[in-house]
Amino acid sequence: LARAERDRAADTGRGADAPTTDLAAVRARLELLDAVAARPVADLGARRTPAFCSGCPHSVSTKAPDDAIVGAGIGCHTMVLLDTTGRGAVAGITQMGGEGVQWVGAAPFAERRHFVQNLGDGTFHHSGSLAIRAAVAAGIDVTYKLLCNGTVAMTGGQHVEGQLPVPALVRSLAAEGVERIVVTAEDLSRYDGVDLGPGAELRPRSELERTQRELAKVEGVTVLIHDQACAAELRRARKRGLAPPPPRQVVINERVCEGCGDCGERSGCLSVEPVQTEFGRKTRINQDSCNGDLTCLEGDCPSFLTVIPPRAEQKAERALPTPPALPEPPPLAADDVRLRLVGIGGTGVVTVSQVLAMAALLDGRHSRGLDQTGLSQKAGPVVSDVRIATAAPEGGASAPAAGLDLLLGFDLLGAAAPANLRAADRARTLAVVATDVVPTATMVRDADATAPDVMAATGAIDAVTRAADNVYLDAHALARELFESDSTANVIVLGAAWQRGAIPLTQASLHEAFRLNGAAVERNVAAFEWGRACVAAPEAVAALREDRTPASASRRPSARERALIAQAAPAGSELERLLELRVADLTGWGGRAVAARYAATVADVARREQAALPGSSAVAEAVARNLHRLLAYKDEYEVARLHVMAVAELPRGTRVAFHLHPPALRALGLRRKLQLGRWFLPGLRLLAHGRRLRGTQLDPFGRAEVRRVERALPGEYLELVDDALARLTPETLALALEAAELPALVRGYEEIKLRGVARFRARAQELHATLEADAATTLPPAQDAHTEARPPAAPQNHDEERKR
Repeated sequence: LARAERDRAADTGRGADAPTTDLAAVRARLELLDAVAARPVADLGARRTPAFCSGCPHSVSTKAPDDAIVGAGIGCHTMVLLDTTGRGAVAGITQMGGEGVQWVGAAPFAERRHFVQNLGDGTFHHSGSLAIRAAVAAGIDVTYKLLCNGTVAMTGGQHVEGQLPVPALVRSLAAEGVERIVVTAEDLSRYDGVDLGPGAELRPRSELERTQRELAKVEGVTVLIHDQACAAELRRARKRGLAPPPPRQVVINERVCEGCGDCGERSGCLSVEPVQTEFGRKTRINQDSCNGDLTCLEGDCPSFLTVIPPRAEQKAERALPTPPALPEPPPLAADDVRLRLVGIGGTGVVTVSQVLAMAALLDGRHSRGLDQTGLSQKAGPVVSDVRIATAAPEGGASAPAAGLDLLLGFDLLGAAAPANLRAADRARTLAVVATDVVPTATMVRDADATAPDVMAATGAIDAVTRAADNVYLDAHALARELFESDSTANVIVLGAAWQRGAIPLTQASLHEAFRLNGAAVERNVAAFEWGRACVAAPEAVAALREDRTPASASRRPSARERALIAQAAPAGSELERLLELRVADLTGWGGRAVAARYAATVADVARREQAALPGSSAVAEAVARNLHRLLAYKDEYEVARLHVMAVAELPRGTRVAFHLHPPALRALGLRRKLQLGRWFLPGLRLLAHGRRLRGTQLDPFGRAEVRRVERALPGEYLELVDDALARLTPETLALALEAAELPALVRGYEEIKLRGVARFRARAQELHATLEADAATTLPPAQDAHTEARPPAAPQNHDEERKR
């Protein structure tokens, strides 16, 4: 509107009687808005979207057969529209209370006769019961999945007014004329002695898909009730002491884990986090957010353990580290300061904004706030704008374009989002940002999803803020090291910003605001002070982190192994570091002979790479990582060895259970995992010692298809690497590196691994063909096939080539 009025005034001469200063201000403001709109947008490599909470029952209950037509509804389960994988063919959404009625009009014109409709219990008791009544009256074939979690979670966890208990709900639906009703639950013991009425059936959660297929064959209206408490409300109740904590913790043995992502795909749980380790992508359970739902245990993987810590450790609390004495920052003299807090829903972003508002009140200042949450409170991007002023400010709290003083980035991906950077200004805005990569929902569900590009994100932030003054810190990692929990990461960022002199509040008022908030007071105050130390005393933070870094559990190489490593890698090189870890590990996997062959192969690759590209070691390093991955395949013997090693590191008195689905029993028809307690540990030790049988005629596991494939893969891989090295030039280096990294496609166990092998072999064939084609086009025509080719010239800028 302002642009149109400006242009109209220029064309018609209108506004000539307006004050010149007003028109100039309007023009200047519009020019600024145009400049902000013209800023380049960085490709961050990922996007954060809302997702079901950790342990949310909707993660499982909204799953549907791929051939089912599904209607979305109003509630948290609406998020099936954001990711329809495994949730049937989602065909739109209706208004609240109209769920399923769209099929009344569509059914006569559709070839498919059956429809599935998601319906929350809050919506059902509000008006959705009328939709079921209408569907019965219309005589259509529809299955209502009635998702009973006991709360209206999408709008803040309100009680469901007029809520019926499940037995009464079943009788009500039967009275309406529903043909068949099935109730599923994650814990059937809650229904001991409960009468659901005639015709209703109770089943475990694991039979959800089978039940849906059965109901799809029934004519008329059927209802599948899934009864499981809201994960968010259960977590709140546990924090307040109103619900018992989970009886056991789920732990993943990262050495056994293959990083295939099957557990994340099956559970959809955000606590099943991908992490990068020395041995590649792995999965780790975030104990802070884990609700103990245990759906992740259904993943086709033997890496899961459930543990109960010893009672002494459960009661003992780790002493909080004492921060060093720190200088006070110079006071901020600004009369009106605008802050933007950007983070992830459910991690306390709004809580920090409320702490700031309370501290402003204690300091006698005015504050205004605007929290932009909505559905994003479910692990999506959350933005809180806070305005702190000495006098009552005019206008709202939201920061205008180029009008922000402080960008508090609790999440790097959100902080670098173009919508949030519109408010930044290079001469005005200071950014204090946590650089840790917090996995997105897509990264949890898809092992091939890319992580956010940290360099691109920080570069985008620096381009529109005071780059020389900005503060970047790995707040989540620091919180875990100092407090064994990353729940205080946001407060660490807040402390760093205060020490930078960007927040016009006193230290005393902020401490008091934490006390008035009443949650984890001492921990939050300590986190605030350590955040200050990141700016004022980084050497103290580094020293403390070094003291608290656990020693590596990897065995140090023996003298014999060091001799093998010395023959393959220069002292002090990255290749030497890689081999120190992997040669010793391979000795444990299969003995000295395997380790010696591995070291000799890597040495040969390094020699050939040096001959073709002097100074290069990228291919040898990639082969060192990936050949180890293929050689040390995780059969029954290796899984046993790694579990025995992991249990040895647990505190004495820890109760532990292994969750295994042995391939031999699977072949005999066993369709579920076995839970085996610590009593099974001697059996694992015995099995680990049986590795000497691996690959021999006496190997009872060696004839399985996956084992035969695992034994063949190293040879196939080395054939591809040999092909790439034979044609290695600066121009083919990228292809050689891709060939060397190709085993990253081979992940998981059993069928999952075989699917990865198929991808590996298909891409290997393509690379072979590409290398041969490149060689044919680059071979000088006059060169005889029996004449030794001259070695290729070294690249002019090899560092840049390696980066590419």
